[in-house]
Amino acid sequence: MTEQPITVMVVDDHPIWRDGVARDLSERGFDVRATAADASSAVRIARAVRPDVVLMDLNLGAESGVDATRQITGELAATRVLVLSASGEHNDVLEAVKAGASGYLVKSASAEELVAAVRRTSAGDAVFTAGLAGLVLGEYRRMASAPEDGAAPRLTDRETEVLRLVAKGLTARQIADRLVLSHRTVENHVQSTLRKLQLHNRVELARYAIEHGLDVDPEQ
Repeated sequence: MTEQPITVMVVDDHPIWRDGVARDLSERGFDVRATAADASSAVRIARAVRPDVVLMDLNLGAESGVDATRQITGELAATRVLVLSASGEHNDVLEAVKAGASGYLVKSASAEELVAAVRRTSAGDAVFTAGLAGLVLGEYRRMASAPEDGAAPRLTDRETEVLRLVAKGLTARQIADRLVLSHRTVENHVQSTLRKLQLHNRVELARYAIEHGLDVDPEQ
């Protein structure tokens, strides 16, 4: 059975950059379904083509890629947004993640890094340019508060174990190797945990784990 190519949409207000990224991804086997030059078009087209991954620039002229990210991730549960921006400013990164982005790359990333990031984003991983993942998790740690009153969702021991490793930044394949499980089994545990906690992606899952102290090993 032939594996279906990952479907992608590229959003950027610079036509040369936008078309170049779309062409490079197409040549590497991705199915580039559409491109868009502004936030409103991005949301409208994403609704129509429902890509696996949207590559989203933040600076779209008078409009904001953050707003487009929030709308797309809010409406299309199966579509993930990977920000590809010239800005590496901390506020831009945090705002994008809060809006629902699964990851954040700066435009200085190599073609190989971009291809790998799109694949990992499609698989559900949180992908960041080196140094930015620590920023995001650090901010979530600062925002952490005591658990709210009321019964916490009941996770199995294995789900909790997987959740701890997600909080440490491990990919699904790394978790599978660590726990001697199949990649599919790890994905099933992650999806089950997301449903139980009513979360949407691994970034939110990592934030939950940190807020509840699950990023620290019990024996420490």
